[in-house]
Amino acid sequence: MQIDSRQLTAFAAVLREGSFDAAARALHLTPSAVSQRIKGLEERLGRVLIQRGSPCIATPAGQSLQRHAQQLQLLEAQALQPFGLVGASGAVGAARGGAAPSPLPLAIAVNADSLATWFVPALAALRQKHDVACELHVEDQDHSSELLRQGRVMAAVTAEPRPVQGCVSQALGAMPYVAVASPAFMARHFAAGVSDAALALAPCNVFNGKDALQTRFLRQLTRKRLAPPQHQIPSTHGFIHAALHGLGWGMNPLALVEGLLASGELVELVPAARLEVALHWQHWHLDSEVMRDLTAAVRFAAGGMLAR
Repeated sequence: MQIDSRQLTAFAAVLREGSFDAAARALHLTPSAVSQRIKGLEERLGRVLIQRGSPCIATPAGQSLQRHAQQLQLLEAQALQPFGLVGASGAVGAARGGAAPSPLPLAIAVNADSLATWFVPALAALRQKHDVACELHVEDQDHSSELLRQGRVMAAVTAEPRPVQGCVSQALGAMPYVAVASPAFMARHFAAGVSDAALALAPCNVFNGKDALQTRFLRQLTRKRLAPPQHQIPSTHGFIHAALHGLGWGMNPLALVEGLLASGELVELVPAARLEVALHWQHWHLDSEVMRDLTAAVRFAAGGMLAR
């Protein structure tokens, strides 16, 4: 069975843009035309492929097709590169009509701390070689590989070393984390020392419900399952500000708080008791120049920040 390329392009655009209206604008079509193409594709395959909502997401049946569509975009871009064209989102037709070709969309999952420290230079290096539009999905490193399985991204920074099916996994190095708090917080909650009882009561900051770094640190330190009060702060820099203002203690990348530790604005809960998180780069096993250059840029950027 062959899939109509126009239907597949519309399908990929809806998932990338998040809605039928946004996909229509990206493809220079009417929303009705996009809807008809999706309907035709679903009728041909006999499955509902898109879960309508805000945003629209792929159904389980649509996830493998989403991955297939993104792989085709990469291969098409590679084939058209010698001609100065980029095969994405109807870019071929646009170029033939005299308009500038569209950038190739790259969906990548990355954890917030990597994004705040070393990852952006890798994207900048890739952008110097390829006309790409990066679509970043910020996801906890313990969960980012799931986006690969779903077909929502083509590459991910992840803590999972085992390759997702159809992917290649490469070790990047370890990001060192340090448990920090303000001096005032330490005086208030740990005046008698950092004991198990004090740790069970002192509030800690977590990025979101998926953030397990504080729990891992407590297990490493105490060998117990402590459950202190938590503040959810879904911002890397907000996390640091929360510690500075005494809201709670939390695990922060050493690279982001070294200066604050040196100045005394922050202190370590337990000096030298740190947590290292091993990170890996997983991407589709696809012979694509863009993917090879992206991987090289990511490994180079990580090498300047992460411990080997």
